[in-house]
Amino acid sequence: MEDIKERFKSKADLVSAEIKGILKTHGNKKIGEVTLSQIYQGMRGMTGLVTETSLLDSAEGIRFRGYSIPELQKQLPKAKGGDEPLPEGLFYLMLMGELPKASDVELVTSIWQRRSHVPNYVFDTIESLPVGSHPMTQFVIGIMALQTESHFAKQYAAGMNKKDYWDATFDDTMDLIARLPRIAAYIYRRKYRSGHHIQPNGLLDWAGNFAHMMGFEDESFKELMRLYMTIHADHEGGNVSAHTTHLVGSALSDPFLSFAAGMNGLAGPLHGLANQEVIKWIYEMREELGVEVPTKKQVENYVKKTISEGKVVPGYGHAVLRKTDPRFTAQMEFGKKHMPNDPLVKTVWRVYETVPPILESLGKIKNPWPNVDAHSGALLVHYGMVEYEFYTVLFGVSRALGVLASLCWDRALGFPLERPKSVTTEQVKLWMEGKDEIWGE
Repeated sequence: MEDIKERFKSKADLVSAEIKGILKTHGNKKIGEVTLSQIYQGMRGMTGLVTETSLLDSAEGIRFRGYSIPELQKQLPKAKGGDEPLPEGLFYLMLMGELPKASDVELVTSIWQRRSHVPNYVFDTIESLPVGSHPMTQFVIGIMALQTESHFAKQYAAGMNKKDYWDATFDDTMDLIARLPRIAAYIYRRKYRSGHHIQPNGLLDWAGNFAHMMGFEDESFKELMRLYMTIHADHEGGNVSAHTTHLVGSALSDPFLSFAAGMNGLAGPLHGLANQEVIKWIYEMREELGVEVPTKKQVENYVKKTISEGKVVPGYGHAVLRKTDPRFTAQMEFGKKHMPNDPLVKTVWRVYETVPPILESLGKIKNPWPNVDAHSGALLVHYGMVEYEFYTVLFGVSRALGVLASLCWDRALGFPLERPKSVTTEQVKLWMEGKDEIWGE
């Protein structure tokens, strides 16, 4: 058993015992109040999940095991000569609950390097799809093809003690994370580079090798991938991709099936697809205005036109956050350092200056500030990754770190099948009239 696995199990046993004690003493305690509008309107604000890896604070943004993004940029180990945190370090933090040493990160990198081989039949399965298929479709199908490698599925079929669920889940997690960059890069080269594929470089870190396999050798692009993979990794448990992975996993579907389900959620326009919508909107604005960098007044008029047509300004607003997304800020600082005069990046910053006051003036939007999607595409375009349909795949590779670390915890803590109670509108009406009890099975 690999050393990191032993350390994870020790941590999980301690936390499991702690949770059992909390539930024994406080299991019947109410957390908040559930309203009828919450039941009907996406369960917003309802506390119903435990996710150990991160917590989203409406005022402070995402914290991974208590650490903010600026703190992680300072404290997580970095690649030799680099300034951005290595995603391997964030994964270790989410999994273990403590900041990694450089040796811990090197261990994770070496494990993923050893486990990164993708069987040829996975590529054959992808090749059976039309080249024009959306990258996320190809990505999910590639993951599903890889599911035949699942330790969990094989051991469960053979008869596995439930105390060992975490062990097989851990192995599947490490295999899947190790192989995702290879699958994603294969799809990118197949769809956008005439199928001219690039073999992995076993000497590179996880994100650096991903950049290499896609065909980007610029060291600053590798740095961007390290930052991108870190800041997109997790956003607590209630977002669609994280919740879906958790939900499907609660049925004891293996990590491949669970993660594929989560990626189908990520592909939705209201979740991960939003990053490509931002670039599309900016391109359309520049084309209509006939300028490369619109003035603040031009942006203001175009934003008002967008809103008057009943459309949203993509990249602005968030279900939980009530301030500028720290992930946006991290990317803005990267842009100032590496590409301060890039026209598209400057346009993103001009939109940032313009949109919040307009949205605030409407009085209907709780959060007029930019989220992570508002900036990421512009950085990628600077390096020549102009294929914005692929951006959600990048998001998906990163999100694997958080949702699969969480899945390891789900199985280690023995979380049960998720099965919330639902009601009909007829029952709601009877309850409001005092003729029926709405709660309970």
